[in-house]
Amino acid sequence: MPDDDLSLFAQQMQGVRRIHVDQADTGKAKPDRALQRFKRKNAVQSIETVTVDGLSDQFVLDVGPEEALFWARDGVQDSQIRRMKAGQIAFEGSLDLHGMSVEKARATLREFIDEALRLEVRCVRVTHGKAARLDGKKPMIKSHVNTWLRQHDKVLGFTSCVAKHGGTGAIYVLLKRHMLDGRDEY
Repeated sequence: MPDDDLSLFAQQMQGVRRIHVDQADTGKAKPDRALQRFKRKNAVQSIETVTVDGLSDQFVLDVGPEEALFWARDGVQDSQIRRMKAGQIAFEGSLDLHGMSVEKARATLREFIDEALRLEVRCVRVTHGKAARLDGKKPMIKSHVNTWLRQHDKVLGFTSCVAKHGGTGAIYVLLKRHMLDGRDEY
C-alpha cells in the first residue's frame, strides 16, 4: 500500500476502537447444553405415568341425563337387586363426583371403592350428576361411571337411587364382601 493510502486509512480510523474478539455477537445467549440434553431426553421418554386400574375408557356406554341405570353381575340374587332398587339396603358411604374431570373422577371412584372394600362395606352411593353437556352429548361422568362399575370385579351391581337419595343423578353400588363372620358373599 502506498503511504498515501495508509495515511488515508489511519485518518479514517481515528477514534475507532479495535475489536479483540474474533466472534460476532448475535445478541442470543449461548445455549445451555445441559438443558438441551434434558429436553432431548424427555422428548423421547414419556413423563406421564398411566395408572392401570382396569377401568377402561375405550368403549363408554353413553346414557341420558334422566336415564335410570341398572346392572347386575350374574349370580346376584334377585331379592338383593329388588331391595337395592327400592333403596332398602342402607348405604354406608357416599361419594360425590360433581365437577370433576373424567381422570379425577376415575381415580377418586377407584380409591373410594377400594376403601369401602377394605372396610367391608356392603353398599355405597355414588353421585355422578346428570347435567346435560353444552355440546349436546350425553352426561360424561354419568356415562363413564356406568361403564367403569361394570368393569370392576368387586362390584356386584348398581342401580339408580330413589328420589330422596339423588334419583337418576346417583346410584347405589352393591359391593362384594369377603366371607368374614359367617356372612355370605352375595
